[in-house]
Amino acid sequence: MPKGKGPQGKRITLKVAKNSVRVAFNGRRRLDLSKMGIATFPKCILELADVEELDLSRNFLRKIPNIIEKFQNLMWLDLHSNQLDELPAEIGTLKNLTYLNLCNNKLTTEGLPEELTHLKNLRTLNLGLNCLETVPTTLGKLRELIELGLFDNSLTLIPKSVKKLPKLERLNVKRNPLPEFEKEDEPIDTVKRIESLYLVEKKDLCSSCLETCQGERDELHKLEEMTPVPSNKPSFSSLTTPNSTAMDNQEEWRIR
Repeated sequence: MPKGKGPQGKRITLKVAKNSVRVAFNGRRRLDLSKMGIATFPKCILELADVEELDLSRNFLRKIPNIIEKFQNLMWLDLHSNQLDELPAEIGTLKNLTYLNLCNNKLTTEGLPEELTHLKNLRTLNLGLNCLETVPTTLGKLRELIELGLFDNSLTLIPKSVKKLPKLERLNVKRNPLPEFEKEDEPIDTVKRIESLYLVEKKDLCSSCLETCQGERDELHKLEEMTPVPSNKPSFSSLTTPNSTAMDNQEEWRIR
C-alpha cells in the first residue's frame, strides 16, 4: 500500500451497480450502494446518473468528486456515516434535491461550500454528528427547509437567519455547547409528597388541627368533583388524614 494512502476499499463494477438499482416505494429509482466497503467514489456509476435517488451511506468515502454534478435528476442523496471533511461546490448544481443526509462525517464549517445554498428545493438537511463550530448564515437562504439536523457538533450559536426559516418545523441542536442549553431549569414538581400517613378519629384532634384537616379535605373534595370517580368508592366517615398531628397516646390509630 503506498505511503499516506488509506485502504482502497471494495471496487464496484458497473454490473454490481446495475444490480443495486431498486425501485423505491415512491416509484423513484434508487441506486443503493450503502454498506459496500467503498472508499473511493465509483466512476462507473456515471452510467446510471439518471437515477432519482443515490445511497452511498455507511462506507469509507473521504471525498465526493465534482462529477457528482452529472446526477442532475437526484432528488434524494444519502452520504451519512462516511469520512467526508468537505463537499465539492458542484453539489450546488443538484437543483432537484429535496433530501440531503450528511450526518456522521467529519465535515467542518469550512468544508461546507457556499454553493450549498443553491439547493432551493431542499426540505431535509442533516448535518448532525460532524465537526461544525459555526453554522453559515447563508443556510438561511434555504427557504424550503422543513427539517434541519445540527445535533452533536461544537456549535455555540444558531444564526437568526436559520432559526427564522419560514417553513422550518424541526430543528435538532441537541448536544451542542449552546449557552441557552447550559443551565436548564430543573422541572418543578407540583405534587405535594409525604413520607408518612396517619389515620385518627376526629375526637382525638385539637380544634385547630381539626379545622386544618377539614379545610384540606374540602379542597380534596373540590378536586374530586372535577374528576369522575367510581360510585362504589369506600367511605371512612369517622377518619381524617392529617400529616403529623395525631396524638402521641393514640398509637393504635397510626398506620405507616
